Amino acid sequence: QVQVVESGGDSVQPGGSLRLSCTVSGLNFDEYAWGWFRSDPVKGREAVACIGWTGGSTYYAASVEGRFTISRDNAKKTMYLQMDSLKSEDTAMYYCAAETVYGDYCSATSGDYDNWGQGTQVTVSS
Repeated sequence: QVQVVESGGDSVQPGGSLRLSCTVSGLNFDEYAWGWFRSDPVKGREAVACIGWTGGSTYYAASVEGRFTISRDNAKKTMYLQMDSLKSEDTAMYYCAAETVYGDYCSATSGDYDNWGQGTQVTVSS
């Protein structure tokens, strides 16, 4: 049984930091690319960042480039999203998901992903 569990969401003030985790069981974590997506009622779902097999290939949305850092620990079957300099517009439910790939790359297209977690809420407000 595949389980994908996001954690680390919280309420923080603008300028603050959070570290999200995505812990996986039931599949071969290191055979997949992994992505972080976020969703809110106004903007819908958008890709935040993704990471290839080894971590050598990454993608960041322009809105988070330079503030967020994606990483993965294949031994722990866990992916991370370090979020710094948070802004109110980062408020959303954050999800992680797996992408079947055949090389060390990832895509920013949510339709390429499956095995979605339930999400973790990030709220940035003063």
